[in-house]
Amino acid sequence: MKGEKVDLIVHNAKIHCLDDANTISDAMAIRNGKIIEVGPERQILNKFAADEYVDAEGKEVYPGFTDAHGHILSYANQKLSVDLVASKSLQEVVTRTEKYQQKTQKKFILGRGWDQSLWGSDEMPDNQLLNIAFPNIPVCLFRIDGHAALVNDCLIKKAGLSTASVDGGVIVMKDGKCTGLLIDNALSLLNNYIPRFSNSEINTAILEIQDELFQYGITGVHEAGIEFEDIDLFKSLISKKKLKLNIYAMLLPSEKNKKFAAKNGLYKYQNLSIRSFKLYADGALGSRGALLKDCYSDDKTSHGLLTMPIERIQEMSNFCSKIGYQMNTHAIGDSANKIVLSLYKKEYLLRKDHRWRIEHAQVIDQSDFHFFSDYAIFPSVQPTHAVSDQQWVEARIGKKRMQGAYAYRSLLDAFGMVAIGTDFPVENTNPFLTIFAATQRKNKDNFPANGFQVNESLSLEQVLKGMTIWAAFAAFDENLRGTISKGREATFFIVQRAIKNETIFTPNFADKTYVLGKLVYSGDEL
Repeated sequence: MKGEKVDLIVHNAKIHCLDDANTISDAMAIRNGKIIEVGPERQILNKFAADEYVDAEGKEVYPGFTDAHGHILSYANQKLSVDLVASKSLQEVVTRTEKYQQKTQKKFILGRGWDQSLWGSDEMPDNQLLNIAFPNIPVCLFRIDGHAALVNDCLIKKAGLSTASVDGGVIVMKDGKCTGLLIDNALSLLNNYIPRFSNSEINTAILEIQDELFQYGITGVHEAGIEFEDIDLFKSLISKKKLKLNIYAMLLPSEKNKKFAAKNGLYKYQNLSIRSFKLYADGALGSRGALLKDCYSDDKTSHGLLTMPIERIQEMSNFCSKIGYQMNTHAIGDSANKIVLSLYKKEYLLRKDHRWRIEHAQVIDQSDFHFFSDYAIFPSVQPTHAVSDQQWVEARIGKKRMQGAYAYRSLLDAFGMVAIGTDFPVENTNPFLTIFAATQRKNKDNFPANGFQVNESLSLEQVLKGMTIWAAFAAFDENLRGTISKGREATFFIVQRAIKNETIFTPNFADKTYVLGKLVYSGDEL
């Protein structure tokens, strides 16, 4: 027969459609970037004639993964800065910075990735070693989560940092002197002093990140917070047909971004979609900035920080509701979560299917889980945070609060879906680490041996849907992508090894990745 012409046929495959019926098929036909039909091998090969045939050699095929919470621009800046990830001591942080400066000879040194919890004591650092190494060049080194930074005295003097009081932030002082440690909103005091990398440098880094994501089968990212200027940066790369990732960008709540949203409404530019705002209700647990109902177990003087006044959160909630935008709010501590959940309740009374999101939902009071089910609030979570934090988190928040911490199964049971991401570059982009963390509750080194709070693990099917159809639903894209089915975009990948629920982590990659029916990555090229 072969009466109908298509562009591409993928066959001899095990195609996981990830639709409601969890259909598994052999072959699919693709034309003009859309899936025309999915079905048995003989049916597809008999019915269609194609310009190109791809024999999947019996390998598994999945819809392209979406990272439902990532930071492409932060990762790009990190790539251009001192890489401090996995530093084992403050001395190593300083040494890496010195080596970076020897190569680059920068007039202002930026770095990111240090994590004091890896240094043995879990005490936050001061800048004494940094001042000795860099007495005359401003240095700003961000913690891995981006919620704290260590700066040297040269930058302190340049920025005129002299007070210990900042709404929603902390300038850490000792004996009347700034120690160099800034937390949460205190970082904004540096905004006018930190140089921006050139667009050319940023663009190159973004395309490197795109290649990295494609090798894992990731074809979309929910970009969790962009400035107004970043819109044109993404559009420029897209217009030149260089940026092929699906980008669901969340606007930061600046006046420029608000004007853009009010003027343009639900905005679409090819593979860039903008219809949401990203807010920060609190900081991070690692730097004790997450807002808790009761004091930190390891610091009885602190509840953490509310980084945006409740009145301002309410104002943005009203604005988003008025223009039909989604609101996605970073909330880590149980107090921050309660504040945001209570505000979101009002939106449900106006629109049942609002899809407003809590980003992280990391520590939830047991009495507050009902908000997710009662008011249709969408949890957006990152399973690798659980296995990264597990060594120190109980010391931070105590055993009782652990019952509602990193509780992905409970969140899924409450809402019915979870959108799953990594929060890169805070965590690794690798989605197979995410799968392992979600199902086994262990890190890549298989630690802890028996898993971390395994009662909150997800099934393999659940985590795969969290990175495909549920992530698409969280971005209003479920009719475009997230499943391999007739009429959807032909965005998918062929995986090297079958994805299984394994108890020991084994690396995996995409064999081939396609966006709109076009090959964007092949393992054969390596």
